[in-house]
Amino acid sequence: MEFDPRNNVVKLCVQGLDLEGKGKPEEVNKLFLQAWNEATNDFEKFTAAHFVARNQKEVHEKLKWLETSLKHALKINNISVKAAFPALYLNIARCYEELGEPDKAKKNHELAISSIDNISDIGPFYHGTRADLKVGDLLTTGVLSNYKSEITMNHIYFTALVNNAGLAASLAKGDGMERVYIIEPTGSFENDPNVTDKKFPGNPTRSYRSTAPLKIIGEVTDWVRQTPEDIKKWREKLANNKGEIIN
Repeated sequence: MEFDPRNNVVKLCVQGLDLEGKGKPEEVNKLFLQAWNEATNDFEKFTAAHFVARNQKEVHEKLKWLETSLKHALKINNISVKAAFPALYLNIARCYEELGEPDKAKKNHELAISSIDNISDIGPFYHGTRADLKVGDLLTTGVLSNYKSEITMNHIYFTALVNNAGLAASLAKGDGMERVYIIEPTGSFENDPNVTDKKFPGNPTRSYRSTAPLKIIGEVTDWVRQTPEDIKKWREKLANNKGEIIN
């Protein structure tokens, strides 16, 4: 199952997220509960329950929704969802600590640690850019960030979702044509901490980074292109983003 920003449950959660910083908790909770009520499969229920949980004031209610989210996550054999397990177990453990149940807290702490595993995503992987490259070329670290020009990147980023690579190509600096290359990591890689568990649980965009070069092994031309209006909105979001890049 691929993360789809056009999914209605996802859109409701995004609307709730947008209202969180505006001091409207009742409206936020209404949207998250609407997302839960409209969820029809385990992925949607896992996602919606996660957001309902984060908006609970009472610890026992937060725990109930976290465990609901976990229950549905465990039914999904999906690499992007598996990335959510460490944080889910850790948050459940903290709830049990606050409720004075140390044995259950300890068990969930152990599950959090044991669920931190090597990434098993086998791709294919893609990198979006405006650079004109050929098969055999290497993408390396040390380039300036597309999003904060004062930062020299210590990692090279890629994704297993071709449309996300296409979006990255649209937002990349330069005047060249948008290109999406099929890449092969030449070393180990990790979940991109700039997106994993930041808004949506886990790594729904299957975004990764590596300090080792990425080798170009091909190119794809079939992906969903962004409209000029969409690109403008994305650039405005990036310009208004006050968060720091984890480099």
